[in-house]
Amino acid sequence: MPEKGMLCCITPEDGDPLAYAETVLSGGADMIQLRRKNASGRELCEWAVRLQGLCKRRGALFIVNDRLDIALASDADGVHLGQEDVPAAGARTLLGKGKILGVSTSSAEEAAQAVKDGADYIGFGHVYPTPSKQKSSEPAGIARLKTVTAAIDVPVIAIGGITEENIDDVTAAGAYGIAVISAVSGAADPVSAVRRLRQGINPAHS
Repeated sequence: MPEKGMLCCITPEDGDPLAYAETVLSGGADMIQLRRKNASGRELCEWAVRLQGLCKRRGALFIVNDRLDIALASDADGVHLGQEDVPAAGARTLLGKGKILGVSTSSAEEAAQAVKDGADYIGFGHVYPTPSKQKSSEPAGIARLKTVTAAIDVPVIAIGGITEENIDDVTAAGAYGIAVISAVSGAADPVSAVRRLRQGINPAHS
């Protein structure tokens, strides 16, 4: 995992994920996560192979969302799983020790189970209301984020509605890093948006 203060940029549901990755890597993104719910397995695999090569050249990590098979086929750096995906413990076995396993959680109980199952990091959220995904549950909020970061010993990546305006609160709650979609994909200048977010999560970044 990159150092504390990492920024993960998740590909939006439209547009060219390769072009998006090039853009956010230019701004200093530490991790690219390929997420495209409606794409075919063939499309995902083709993108994943190219994204893995791109990220390797640029010194960033490449993670596949949901699809363990695509992560394995493309030799991605790891996979990020939701609560309804392949069980984390099984994914850990298939990935082996050299790959990264991230798991989405929204409670301390889910986070603790993910760590027990072998997660290298926890994705926690949604912290704030987010326009990027339809959510049936209320935002988890800063207080719950703080509870989770204090309770587990692996990095917690906060996600959901994180912007330049609220990033200080996320940092103060103990987040190791953040993951964003609309804060970058919806920005007029995505490169500048990445730079500002990265500086916000870790002022040591220039």
